[in-house]
Amino acid sequence: MGGISRREFFKRAIATGVVSGMALTGAEKAAEASTGQEPVGTFIDMTLCNGCEGLKVPKCVSACRAKNQDKFPKPVKSAEIPNYWPQDKKEDWSDKKGLTTRLTPYNWTFVQQTKIEHNGKTYAVNMPRRCMHCDNPPCAKVCPFGAQTVTREGAVLINPETCFGGAKCRDVCPWGIPARQAGVGLYMKIAPDFVGGGVMYKCDLCIDRVKEGKNPSCVEACPNGAIKFGPREEMLALSEARAKEIDGYVYGEKENGGTSTFYVSPVPFEKINKAFMAQKAKQPNPDAPGYPGTPVNVGNFLDTPNGVTAGILLAPVAGLFTAGYKAYKTMKGEDVSDR
Repeated sequence: MGGISRREFFKRAIATGVVSGMALTGAEKAAEASTGQEPVGTFIDMTLCNGCEGLKVPKCVSACRAKNQDKFPKPVKSAEIPNYWPQDKKEDWSDKKGLTTRLTPYNWTFVQQTKIEHNGKTYAVNMPRRCMHCDNPPCAKVCPFGAQTVTREGAVLINPETCFGGAKCRDVCPWGIPARQAGVGLYMKIAPDFVGGGVMYKCDLCIDRVKEGKNPSCVEACPNGAIKFGPREEMLALSEARAKEIDGYVYGEKENGGTSTFYVSPVPFEKINKAFMAQKAKQPNPDAPGYPGTPVNVGNFLDTPNGVTAGILLAPVAGLFTAGYKAYKTMKGEDVSDR
């Protein structure tokens, strides 16, 4: 290969596939604009989070729900939602809009709680959960419809207008974060019985607030100052310093190839993951998404042979689909400048 290692060849190949898709969508402009842009990050100090003890719903959860209620799905009536092929099922959370103890299309953050013994002490663990906003998100690379993008600030977004709810993003997410709502989205207009299954929903980092120089709603609402927000490298430095101070542990720096969300805990995350997975097994439907474990040092799907192949094959397809969709919307006289 002319002196290029096999690993380097694959890296270049997947980059070529991604750039091909970007060239078709105009996303290369966003990539150019991001050069030199300082990405943001979140530091969550689990020694300060008590889950808003005494409140039915933690304040970060209430603030997130209030902020995003206009973005929540508005599907057709449950009885009118078709089962999609070939699973012969549908994911409908429309009768569980008030559920705040897990991730759903109507609840984009929640506080996962457990008790763990470590070094002779029992710790009450409270871990606010939402999208980790990864540095190199596989969810955004494998979406065949180009419905996911990464902003200059590092927020990973899902466009509900182009998402078909195929759930590939959830399949490659180590935490299974995106949640699907059937009976809403483009698939209902095109092929409700065969294509996708709705729209995927998750935290968007309150990107509109961030672009205005404000903190995400959950950060503003935390009464204990457990959630801090700012430049990514600054948040990482704070988390490392705090972990050293309490002889604790950092989570999120390396997981899935690196994220912009950093947790600090006095308890090893291996123990936290074990406890959370035990809780998940006790759920009424343990295979349902939205109740994440905390896998430690989990690798990035894009670093695997299957991930390399997916990146090469799907990026141009996503580009073509998005370009075609934009052309269709433009032909109808609709503004697509921000999509």
